Amino acid sequence: METRTRRAVRIEGIVQGVGFRPFVHGLATRLGLAGHVGNDVDGVFVEVEGPAADIEAFLVALRRDAPPLAAVERVTSVETAPNDGRGFSIVPSDPGGGKRALVAADSAVCDDCLRELGDTGDRRFGYPFINCTNCGPRFTIVRDVPYDRPLTTMAGFGLCTVCAAEYHDPADRRFHAQPTCCADCGPRLRLRDTAGREVPGDPIAAAAALLREGRVLAIKGIGGQHLAVLAADERATALLRKRKHREDKPFAVMVSDVDDARTLCEVDTAGRESLTSRRRPIVLLPRLADAPVAAAVAPGTRQLGLLLPYSPLHHLLLAAVAAPIVLTSGNVSEEPIAYTDADAFARLGGIADAFLTHDRPIHIRTDDSVVRPWRGRESVLRRSRGFVPEPVTLPWTAPRPLLACGAELKNTFCLVKDRFAVISQHIGDLENFETLRSFTEGIVHFRRLFDIDPALVAHDLHPEYLSTKHASDLAEHSGVELVGVQHHHAHIASCLIDNGEEGPVLGVAFDGTGFGDDGTIWGGEFLLADLTTYARVGHLAPVPMPGGTTAIRQPWRMAAAYLDQAFDGCPPTNLAVSGRNATTWATVIALARRRMASPLTSSAGRLFDAVSAVLGIRDTVHYEGQAAIELEQLADAGERDAYPVSVSGAGPLVVAGADLVRAVAEDVLRGVPPAVVSARFHNGMAEVIARCCVSLREGTGVDTVAISGGVFQNLLLLDRTVDLLHENGFRVLTHTRVPANDGGISLGQAAVAAARDRAGITSS
Repeated sequence: METRTRRAVRIEGIVQGVGFRPFVHGLATRLGLAGHVGNDVDGVFVEVEGPAADIEAFLVALRRDAPPLAAVERVTSVETAPNDGRGFSIVPSDPGGGKRALVAADSAVCDDCLRELGDTGDRRFGYPFINCTNCGPRFTIVRDVPYDRPLTTMAGFGLCTVCAAEYHDPADRRFHAQPTCCADCGPRLRLRDTAGREVPGDPIAAAAALLREGRVLAIKGIGGQHLAVLAADERATALLRKRKHREDKPFAVMVSDVDDARTLCEVDTAGRESLTSRRRPIVLLPRLADAPVAAAVAPGTRQLGLLLPYSPLHHLLLAAVAAPIVLTSGNVSEEPIAYTDADAFARLGGIADAFLTHDRPIHIRTDDSVVRPWRGRESVLRRSRGFVPEPVTLPWTAPRPLLACGAELKNTFCLVKDRFAVISQHIGDLENFETLRSFTEGIVHFRRLFDIDPALVAHDLHPEYLSTKHASDLAEHSGVELVGVQHHHAHIASCLIDNGEEGPVLGVAFDGTGFGDDGTIWGGEFLLADLTTYARVGHLAPVPMPGGTTAIRQPWRMAAAYLDQAFDGCPPTNLAVSGRNATTWATVIALARRRMASPLTSSAGRLFDAVSAVLGIRDTVHYEGQAAIELEQLADAGERDAYPVSVSGAGPLVVAGADLVRAVAEDVLRGVPPAVVSARFHNGMAEVIARCCVSLREGTGVDTVAISGGVFQNLLLLDRTVDLLHENGFRVLTHTRVPANDGGISLGQAAVAAARDRAGITSS
């Protein structure tokens, strides 16, 4: 008889809420092993007893055959004394001790549940909250860990006899699936009018009828409210824009499947994989010229943001409507999405004509993620539902737990413990009070959920950022140690961690705004950097921002400042941009010359703004980056000529952005088509970036370039820059898992703070 052995096994990673205990139970049973499995604050614990060879097979299969939503980070085991046990069981969870278990992200409804949803003979036919261990809400319903039903927002829904039998049956797909339910015991869907009264009849059919009538519908999703109209309805989409106070920023469009997506956009392999992934993000794709959507859906852009249904409710509604729908965040422009029922009726009552809602509470608001296929892979632009709170792994263990507070715009925060960096969902712009409250409440929730009491708090150097002030408040009241991290160093550090590297690199950080070491506004930076230190080795030549932040909202002001510099104080008087703004043009130039209310900036974003205004594309903007986005969309991708740019200095290099503006103005006056001018500007930017990197390599010996910052969300600039860098023999690091924009700043801050802590450098 073969000798029995017994092992105590610990599995860490994303192993709660993903069917891992049922998987372990089934695996052990098939192998004839005895023992038990359970959840605790660290993850999953197992004791397993049987022949040594079978236990080894069990340990191998834990990683190899893990459930689709699981992410096994580590498996450890120690031998213990056999007790001649028989049978294998799932034991109650142990809630004691410090919490180290990771929480799974929300996942799109799986194929098995979809088959049941559409099966007239199934008891869950048409039930809009169908889920199992392989799909459904996770992060947005979790109140605490370990992940068990009493610690989720499903706690108020007692299981009926049939659901309870499935829940306790090891052979069932819903074995220990915490959100499991049915129409007899689970949440209920309702259609309500703006006064909160329930509309009689089938909620899905009635909601679909409203959409077909051109009405605006609020829909309670997984992480918050959405607003929907028919995507092809010009009047309805224009009405939604008016009510939502969202003048130009594109809306996302939900389509039933990939075939429907292909009627609107070009869908390559990478795009298809993103659309159909369990994360179900919004995917930016090239728009077809004859795409049957209203002009108001995505004005001024050649792309559409498409997403497929990710909840059973979405599937049922799309099937009933039988047409693509706009699905945009349920908020007034610049506010966070509404996620509680009371907040939804209060804030969206003046926008929506009806509410398709339900009684399953959402614990934490989570907006849709946004990605884009790039060179055969997925690049994340907004990291939220479906991704959060899955961690990013650091290259080493952080000495002390820490919090990074992120930036002011596109805010996320990040908590670090051991090797795991947990980035929050997209929070938004902290200038809005509701968004700031979401930021502070989110930090409290994450700290409790992951049991992280930070000893360090990293923050941006800008003293007026509300995220910086929050860090200062924490230091004042709880004695944490502050670590200030320069904005563009954080961008490059984020790119390094995204690629699993530590540097050194030549970092190219181009964005709109970042507080510099010299007190000016940076944004067109070349850095020699690693995770601990950086040096500014090049930048765009500074120009004044007439009116300060007003110049961000009114790009024509940057055009005035740049033209004045480009033409040595005598800009052409026959450019249309000066004529359009004639009443204040001279005053603005005077402000710039005198440096009155005109801080200096090296921002690449402001340079793009200036060119956009000179070309007549955008004198004022209605959302961040609009001028640059529309400038890129205008460009003729076939144009290869580039405007020349002079570079001066040796330490640091100084790039004359005014050369580009002068070339743009001269071509505009010659009558060169705007699409050609835009392309030549982009090409000139890419060429000068590559030229600077070549020059800096000669002085540093560093041949790896890391590219980051919101300006590099511009695909034309990114493509041309990466190609030129490759042609010049550089390794190039770009963002994939974390946004290049300010949504990635918190990860960069966290990485720098942890690296400095390891090196014994922690003070601001």
